[in-house]
Amino acid sequence: MASAVSTPAASAVAAARSKVFGGGRKDGMAGCRVRVARKNLGRVVMALAVDTSRFEGVPMAPPDPILGVSEAFKADTSDLKLNLGVGAYRTEELQPTVLNVVKKAENLMLEKGEFKEYLPIEGLAAFNKATADLLLGADNPVIKQGRVATLQSLSGTGSLRLAAAFIQRYFPDAKVLISSPTWGNHKNIFNDARVPWSEYRYYDPKTVGLDFEGMIADIQAAPEGSFVLLHGCAHNPTGIDPTPQQWERLADVIQEKNHMPFFDVAYQGFASGSLDEDAYSVRLFVERGLEVFVAQSYSKNLGLYAERIGAINVICSAPEVADRVKSQLKRLARPMYSNPPVHGAKIVANVVGDPTMFNEWKEEMAQMAGRIKNVRQKLYDSLSAKDHTGKDWSFILSQIGMFSYTGLNRTQSDNMTDKWHIYMTKDGRISLAGLNLAKCEYLADAIIDSFHNVN
Repeated sequence: MASAVSTPAASAVAAARSKVFGGGRKDGMAGCRVRVARKNLGRVVMALAVDTSRFEGVPMAPPDPILGVSEAFKADTSDLKLNLGVGAYRTEELQPTVLNVVKKAENLMLEKGEFKEYLPIEGLAAFNKATADLLLGADNPVIKQGRVATLQSLSGTGSLRLAAAFIQRYFPDAKVLISSPTWGNHKNIFNDARVPWSEYRYYDPKTVGLDFEGMIADIQAAPEGSFVLLHGCAHNPTGIDPTPQQWERLADVIQEKNHMPFFDVAYQGFASGSLDEDAYSVRLFVERGLEVFVAQSYSKNLGLYAERIGAINVICSAPEVADRVKSQLKRLARPMYSNPPVHGAKIVANVVGDPTMFNEWKEEMAQMAGRIKNVRQKLYDSLSAKDHTGKDWSFILSQIGMFSYTGLNRTQSDNMTDKWHIYMTKDGRISLAGLNLAKCEYLADAIIDSFHNVN
């Protein structure tokens, strides 16, 4: 019987098979397959389908150290499990919530029947005015003099990233100083913007407090004109803030070294319950006459996590400087995300612009801050009552905001999860916003066991 495949075609197929299956990866053809198709005239058309992807060189990224905690928590079937990893507010029933004032603002938007047109590159004008007023105080001279360049951006992360791009373009030789430790995304942001950074001392593990002298020494030793990234209030992850007197000293040093202060303000009003108290550090530096970068977020204080609403503010020496800075920030934003979303911006503008809603927001914010303070006190009381070794747990009370730095190391933090089903970041940070009064004693038992019984 005559072969259905002609000799030349058969030879071609054999050669292809040899190259595909014999050469292996060194020939760049791993995972290939051969298809042989017949034609009416007995001739054969050979097609090679290549399984090798152009993305072969793209490795799998490691899981996010914070968001990965939530994934592990969801997979745990224990009734005892507790998620203290992600910094998101929960009620006493450990449920997410939407503030009543946010619901009212959204209803107002529906009643007005507003359109969904594109915003300008700099964002919603009413929001930009409201956010600068909240940050600096409506009567601040720098606002009246037109010295503040404000752009609505994609919450705190987007605002930081936009500022990082500005630094990279217009201060290419400058370095950013970042606290050790800091929020996990800070380094990623500056790395991706190709802005060099180094760390300054901040946390003292011996005292579970602030290493203020080390902080001052490192900022003094940095090259003149560096950018100093500071947490405006409720330092993440430690919950440890400088005192007013220490802020004064920091301002002195930064001014002497001609550094540029760069504040990350993610918790204004959410830390102490007071918008003005939590803005003290920023306003102090502005009052000193310094030019200042400030990134803002409304994820925590208004609970607008998914709306991605925030702003980058640059306080400048003169109105014409602010105009130039704003123009270049807009130029950077245009190819990055074009323009920001409108929904969250209108919520903020409506809440701040209406005296009744504004007061209601301040009340709800104080309630959230108060609940966290109550949980913090109960945790301290439980630790003090249950731990008979004499260890001083008072650092829990000296910290502020939604986080507490427990002093637990990685191995001890693993024990918290593996034995006690308590999910947290591996640096020992816990989110008190995810804790309630009923769980404080259980958490205290876990911390005491992990601290004393795990090396």
